[in-house]
Amino acid sequence: MPMTIKENMAIQQERDLVYCRNRVKEIAAKIGMGIVNQTKLITATSEIARNMLRYAGGGNVKVEVITRGKLEGLQLVFEDSGPGIPDINKAMQDGFTTGNTLGLGLPGAKRLVNEFAIQSVVGKGTTVKILKWKNG
Repeated sequence: MPMTIKENMAIQQERDLVYCRNRVKEIAAKIGMGIVNQTKLITATSEIARNMLRYAGGGNVKVEVITRGKLEGLQLVFEDSGPGIPDINKAMQDGFTTGNTLGLGLPGAKRLVNEFAIQSVVGKGTTVKILKWKNG
């Protein structure tokens, strides 16, 4: 029987990032996700949550175990009320940054997960949804 887990985590400071990564790892392990897929998911989680903290001053992460047919995985939804992203297409290009970073966070995170969606409204905030299947 599929596991039912739904959690919300606030990301307001650096230590919240550590808690979020650790909790995602625990849940991924609990559903039987392999170490390679766990690592990909945790890396993507870390990148997106860090961006949320850096550029929006924090936000919220919703974690949920998802089942579609025989597939089971973890879905994470990152929501903030920050300044938003004026040009999502540009933000999704490797090397683009508005900060002093490598500009690999969002496009790198997208490559690490099975499903990735981003919505942003300037002045209202950004929502990023990722999904990593247990065996994918």
